[in-house]
Amino acid sequence: MMALETARAHLIDRLPRPRGRLTADAPLGSQTWFRTGGPAEVLFRPADAADLSQFLEALPADVPVTVLGVGSNLLVRDGGIRGVVIRLMRGFTAVAVEGNEVVAGAGALDLNVALTARDHALAGLEFLSGIPGTIGGAFPTNAGAYGGELADVLVSAEIVDRSGKIRTVTPAELGLSYRHSTAPADWIFTSARLRAGPGDQLAIARRIAEIEAARADSQPRSRTGGSTFANPPNLKAWELIDRSGCRGLRIGDAQVSEKHCNFLINLGAATAADIESLGEEVRSRVFTRSNVLLQWEIRRIGETAPVVSGAEP
Repeated sequence: MMALETARAHLIDRLPRPRGRLTADAPLGSQTWFRTGGPAEVLFRPADAADLSQFLEALPADVPVTVLGVGSNLLVRDGGIRGVVIRLMRGFTAVAVEGNEVVAGAGALDLNVALTARDHALAGLEFLSGIPGTIGGAFPTNAGAYGGELADVLVSAEIVDRSGKIRTVTPAELGLSYRHSTAPADWIFTSARLRAGPGDQLAIARRIAEIEAARADSQPRSRTGGSTFANPPNLKAWELIDRSGCRGLRIGDAQVSEKHCNFLINLGAATAADIESLGEEVRSRVFTRSNVLLQWEIRRIGETAPVVSGAEP
């Protein structure tokens, strides 16, 4: 009897009880832009930074922790994610202006930060309107687009580490470079202070509109995770992919976009395995054709789905 009860025990039963929300076996596919992937063993939506800090301080050391933003630059594998998946939502979406600086919660959409700066006639953050994600999601890859990147405007960030300690860190401590950061993987970013400057509100609005028009003209709006591979030095990933004959290439319902071939799209029923396999096939063909090994820009996390016994090859 004891063995049976132990076998049925769920991770959620071992976790501290926060003020925020805990959900066992929470579906994640619908929370990513690819609209596919497995569940979180436990999903945690903290009420605020203090709630997150207290939860992590009391969390058993052997429990893995993964942070999920809006799922725009993410592929969750079909087997789901073990441990606790943390999603910063309410309590982390505020955007405030303090002089020539903008303070944004990690859950704030990049677009909303750019629009807030526009509304206060602050220039320098327009590029954020071209990044499909949240401020917190910008840190691991030093996200950038349209001539700007996080490293250009970051003043400081607030983080909570795995032990629950809240700290303010500087850009130098993050080691930001092109699509990369050397920050410890267990740091959870809860807010950012960004540098802007006085500008002409009409010019700022015009630049944001130009970025939106450029995105609409060149990028697919279907189920996609955004730019798939980082640009190699002095090269463009999409050109390498196109030259390798990959435009429109399909595996199952996963396809290389016809509109912008550095985007992978889910035509409707693609599994995460289909999408990842397609990406690896693209990398292989580009390497064969150009001797350049593309690096994934999309974050791929979680477990592969277990093999079904008796399945046909």
